[in-house]
Amino acid sequence: MRIRDTDADEVAGQLPVLGGYGERIGDLVAAYRQHGTVGIVLVDASVLHGVERQYGAFAHSNALGRLAALLLEAARPSLGPSDVVAMGEAAADEFVMLLFRPRGDATLHGETLPTLAATIVEAVAKKGSRIVYPYEREAPQISVGYAMSLRNPSLREERELRVAVEEARSDAQLNRRIAHRARDRRFLDLVVAEDVSILFEPIVNLETREMLGYEALVRGPWDSDLHSPDALFRMAGDAGLVYELDCLCRRAALRSARGLDPGRKLFLNCLPTTIHDPAFRADVLGKTLADLRLRPSDVVLEISEKESIDNFSIFREARDYYVDLGFQIALDDTGVAYGSLEAVMELSPDYIKVDMSLVRGVDTDPPRQELLRALHAVSGKIDAAIIAEGIETRGELRMLQRLGIPYGQGYLFGRPAPLRRAH
Repeated sequence: MRIRDTDADEVAGQLPVLGGYGERIGDLVAAYRQHGTVGIVLVDASVLHGVERQYGAFAHSNALGRLAALLLEAARPSLGPSDVVAMGEAAADEFVMLLFRPRGDATLHGETLPTLAATIVEAVAKKGSRIVYPYEREAPQISVGYAMSLRNPSLREERELRVAVEEARSDAQLNRRIAHRARDRRFLDLVVAEDVSILFEPIVNLETREMLGYEALVRGPWDSDLHSPDALFRMAGDAGLVYELDCLCRRAALRSARGLDPGRKLFLNCLPTTIHDPAFRADVLGKTLADLRLRPSDVVLEISEKESIDNFSIFREARDYYVDLGFQIALDDTGVAYGSLEAVMELSPDYIKVDMSLVRGVDTDPPRQELLRALHAVSGKIDAAIIAEGIETRGELRMLQRLGIPYGQGYLFGRPAPLRRAH
């Protein structure tokens, strides 16, 4: 990808922005020879490879262009008229900033470079979600490194510049590893301390508004970047602790639901591997539920469609085990993906939770209405009940009622909150 000069002008005045620093190596050598010192700040954006893999080259190009604009905006106060901002090596998803200074400039290494690197990190942390919108929700984990080179007349300037860029790249990679280790340790601390909270979202009968039950939703520390469940489970995946987090979420949800009002069901998200959790096996689980004044019939285990489709046999094993104990099963996130109807027919859940992507705007979208009719028809064949997720407007509610959908949840009925009991 080339960044157009007009894009740079909009953000950073007349700063030259190159397609790649290697394309202008002659000009860079001349500037290095003239000034005698160069500082390199390298921004490693290789994390954007994930956007390209999942959403394609166009999405990747958009994200890279937005990152370029953000970097230019953040770096502008630190850059002089001779400095250059360029793409790095071909297909490397990196940006290189070359700051040329007189040899006697004592502030470049001790002040300018670390300050610029920190400014970029802060800018990405604050505004980075714009880079990957609408493809991802969280700001990408961009890493930044820097290095400096003093001209040695006995060496080729081109080689010195390339060595300095490689040193900055190695510094960025080291900072990435350090940050990754710190995040892993912070996440492990969270799991060990069980520092999560549980909110409950009401699930209601769409005709009578009678309460069917509540879905237990996990939240990380309120003042951290791990507050959302997506962030929690993404970090768990990176740290290899998905199973441990899943077990923690179940424990916390059950504790928070102690003494659930009679007749209300607790919808509990879990992975198919729940069956391997010793604390969720028959003998221990029976005592746990008794202590919490809950019965197996009060609990509905929610397993997402994707996790189920990935391995039908594991899901069936878990389903059969827990159904025999008296639990009910819900197939979560059911939507428009290939295999949705297959999963419903194959797994015969008690509840089919329709993803909000099918519910949002259903009152004005005939194709969504037809898909919901099809799912509703299938649910009748297997004696399952549909729960529509993400209901936000009265128009959506009226259409769902017209389609015969029995249950729903969403902000129209109340936002997730700590459990309130009538007694």
